[in-house]
Amino acid sequence: MTQLTWQKSSYCAQGDSCVHVTATTETIHLTESADPDGVILDAHPAAFDALLAVLKKETHR
Repeated sequence: MTQLTWQKSSYCAQGDSCVHVTATTETIHLTESADPDGVILDAHPAAFDALLAVLKKETHR
């Protein structure tokens, strides 16, 4: 199995509630810093792009 390299969200302040992300060619993985070994979301890149588009749209209202 390939070793995943996690990155902390640039929107994360100091603390225990941060989102970490990593990707393979087929899947985007998200987890939280409180449980970095417990993936909470696996998404196809197109589905993840759609999620980000909706989130960005909501923050600009």
